[in-house]
Amino acid sequence: MSFHSMWAELLPIGRSSASGGYRRFAWTGADADCRAWFRQQAESRGLTCEADRNGNQWAWLGDPTAGDAVVTGSHLDSVPDGGAFDGPLGVVSAFAALDELRSRGARFTKPLAIVNFGDEEGARFGLACVGSRLAAGQLTVDQAHRLTDADGITLPRAMERAGYDPAAIGPDPERLGRIGAFVELHVEQGRALDLGGDRIGIASAIWPHGRWRFDFRGEANHAGTTRLVDRRDPMLPYAQTVLSARREARLAGAVATFGKIAVEPNGVNAIPSLVRGWLDSRAADQATLDTVVTGIEEAARAHAAEQGVELDVVRESFTPVVEFEHALRDELARILGKERDDALAVPVLGTGAGHDAGILSGTVPTAMLFVRNPTGVSHSPAEFAAEDDCVAGVTALADVLEGLACL
Repeated sequence: MSFHSMWAELLPIGRSSASGGYRRFAWTGADADCRAWFRQQAESRGLTCEADRNGNQWAWLGDPTAGDAVVTGSHLDSVPDGGAFDGPLGVVSAFAALDELRSRGARFTKPLAIVNFGDEEGARFGLACVGSRLAAGQLTVDQAHRLTDADGITLPRAMERAGYDPAAIGPDPERLGRIGAFVELHVEQGRALDLGGDRIGIASAIWPHGRWRFDFRGEANHAGTTRLVDRRDPMLPYAQTVLSARREARLAGAVATFGKIAVEPNGVNAIPSLVRGWLDSRAADQATLDTVVTGIEEAARAHAAEQGVELDVVRESFTPVVEFEHALRDELARILGKERDDALAVPVLGTGAGHDAGILSGTVPTAMLFVRNPTGVSHSPAEFAAEDDCVAGVTALADVLEGLACL
């Protein structure tokens, strides 16, 4: 099956007719349909398909227990109203790259696996990379059991409803110990490749990043009868904090975003009692990130005090800087640059986005390939990659897998 036909088959799953974006949230019907698609692709190629203890899907060519396996893939879930490429491009390209290698008559000397990691985006339970975090032991069983969605459904309950055993979740060192290299292909979430005129890039590192919850607590009251001077309105310091976050990030050359908000009691004619906002912040290094987040929190506390509002700040998740293994990164550059006898032929660039490859990097040698995104837009229905660039990505991934897993 060609890249185009696989892409067309996957495209309608979980797509909103209203927004044109995707709502493939973990352990929902759309997620189940994506998992069924993955199984069908694996079985149609004679691969052994299995789900691990954390619900991640694996499609194996060769003996999974032999060790030193070369693994590729990504994820199939999405952010709310996300784009088509973030995650799925890596999975579709993995199957297409295997097809390409078979057409070349490649002889595999190592086991090869294609993986679909579960709940990478964290759209339902508020924590990114749940499947890979559990496998790598970066999320404890107790922490996982406490994750709940907006309807109060816990992660274990959601898994159980989807037909998986939540009692089995936890670290999977034996499985990860059998992996010799993991290479994740991903659409670029920026315009560096497009600006440089390149179709394919190699990742150098993932910026440190985290999520913080800001709870502004005021006093609910009537919007029409309460004098302005008598109000303790948490919406005001929240709004001022959003502007402060933009200023702190701009001054530091970082990024900071309040992209999610919850308001109580959430009435048009009611002053809120609580405004809860979630901050996402990322920077090229730890010191810069610390400076930005500290500056935002200090500004938020000052704004809250001016309005007589209480503030609690909770760090919900954090991922330190990830430097991809230099030896594997350099090997990818050598493989992709060999036709021009130039290891510098493929650009190497950092990214502010988190990935399963970053989570696994502390346990498994990992690397990433990027495919050009001419708009630079991601986590949006406007996310895009041209088909010829996607095909170039498949070829690059096939070259890499051949260099790592074949004679």
